Amino acid sequence: MTSRPRPYDDAVISETRTEDRVGDPARTEAASDGWAARLRAFGHVERPRTDIRDRLVPRFPQPRTWPWEAMRLPPATAYRAAKAMDWLGPVLVAVFAGLIRFWHLGQPRDLIFDETYYAKDAWSLLGLGYEGTWPDRKVADPQILAHPQTIPLTDVGSFVAHPPMGKWVIAVGEWMFGLSPFGWRCATAVLGTLSVLMLCRIGRRLFRSTALGCLAGTLMAVDGLHYVMSRVALLDTVVMFFALAAFGCLLIDRDRSRARLARALPVPEDGFARPDARTGDRAGTGLRPWRLAAGLLLGLTAASKWNGLYFLAFFMIMTVLWDVGSRRVAGAHRPYRSVLRKDLGWSVLSVVPVAVVTYLATWTGWFRSDDGYGRHWADGRGGAWSWIPAPLRSLWHYEQQVYQFNVGLHTPHSYQSNPWSWPVVGRPVLFFFQSPQSGQDGCHAAGGCTREVTALGTPLLWWTACLALAYLLFRWAMRRDWRAGAVLCGVAAGWLPWLLYQDRTIFSFYAVVFVPYVCLAVAMAVGAFAAPRGADERRRTWGVVAAGGLVLLIIWNFVYFLPLYTGTTIPRSDWQARLWLDTWI
Repeated sequence: MTSRPRPYDDAVISETRTEDRVGDPARTEAASDGWAARLRAFGHVERPRTDIRDRLVPRFPQPRTWPWEAMRLPPATAYRAAKAMDWLGPVLVAVFAGLIRFWHLGQPRDLIFDETYYAKDAWSLLGLGYEGTWPDRKVADPQILAHPQTIPLTDVGSFVAHPPMGKWVIAVGEWMFGLSPFGWRCATAVLGTLSVLMLCRIGRRLFRSTALGCLAGTLMAVDGLHYVMSRVALLDTVVMFFALAAFGCLLIDRDRSRARLARALPVPEDGFARPDARTGDRAGTGLRPWRLAAGLLLGLTAASKWNGLYFLAFFMIMTVLWDVGSRRVAGAHRPYRSVLRKDLGWSVLSVVPVAVVTYLATWTGWFRSDDGYGRHWADGRGGAWSWIPAPLRSLWHYEQQVYQFNVGLHTPHSYQSNPWSWPVVGRPVLFFFQSPQSGQDGCHAAGGCTREVTALGTPLLWWTACLALAYLLFRWAMRRDWRAGAVLCGVAAGWLPWLLYQDRTIFSFYAVVFVPYVCLAVAMAVGAFAAPRGADERRRTWGVVAAGGLVLLIIWNFVYFLPLYTGTTIPRSDWQARLWLDTWI
């Protein structure tokens, strides 16, 4: 008998089962049949026979055509329409996210919060290749916003606290639209929109469900923190974008490497592949270009802000554990040893050196300059490290100064917060605030009005996420669900490192870097609640209705707080009604 055809190619791309970390030893047919006969005597019902390749590379489910068939479309047309939703659904969610992010993007017409640093540094990078010196913000900001505009930039190098990549991204918008509020915000708005599209596709790959992927993307589209951070020229949205893109690349790499292991397994005459120790221990996984792409993106993450380095460390550990799980399922007797021998070296070489080179490449403008801050510090200096080129030593010295500045930042701020409070949105950050009186800026209330932009996550979404993350911890620890582990890894990379610096001045909007994984956690928990395995049709119907109600409440909650996200003028009484917690003021 010939083996059954299997589409074990690079298009087969996700895993939904949790047995990766368990793995069954190969049994002989005689032993299996003997035990099956004994168990049947006690009422045991055998499961359908499975192929180990189906555990390595499960197939995508067929798209559901019944909504299109209900519209009286022919079966072939209904199938094509359902299949198109794999991309059309995420694109529609992203279009919605983009429309609301670009709506009145130039308002408020001001340099709000840290825009006063990053927007000006970005403009300096465009003109000089490095960060020049500006007058005090009280002098420079009005000149930038005035008509006609004055740009009081000098070519004297200025000390800055973050690497240049995030500011180069902001500079793209300023190059296209000038040094204006829309110009310095449009690049982050683009990245915020694209991140929603990416999350929809990542969720689909992770959960094997287009609906859950689009749900995760929709939740991020209506998260207030992600929304506000997509509309201001700060660096954290850039970190979030590159880290999420790297996460998606590593997911693709995982799927394709498992597909290669599946193709390497021997198939006996009955057509069912079984775990094979030789294959699991020795089979190679070939060239892994998606891992190289992840290395490049993680380099860009760290080159935007140094907390991106933690994503590099956490994601490296995650991918090594994925390789261990793959080889265990394939039949390796000692999967850790197999990974150490076959995968670990190439994994490190394909990510870490690429990330380092990428990081250095983002400093090209500084390397080519003569006036960048500290550019010639190492010139003429000897010592044990004099064999290293002087520009690299100068950069190292500069980065040491930056590190000392960042870890020593203890200046009190009225909106600083402890990272333990971030998941419950305990202390949002006020970016912009005005109190127009009646007759000013569209205010018609006798008691006066308020305009503000607050980096506040949609409360119902984040409070739901606290429960969802607890559920994922259970799934990962007790059910060994790799999907839960992957989502938790993203949250941990973006959140846990800040717990080491609780005495430093830090802000809750840093949490935007792990918003995508929070939304994935909620989507996974909602999917498990709406349609648990083995539930009957009645239970599934009620589950879907309840889950839909929760999602609608989250969307309503976002709309309710929208005036606080956009700087819309509202009566002071309406503003006070939205201060749900005393710590929000």
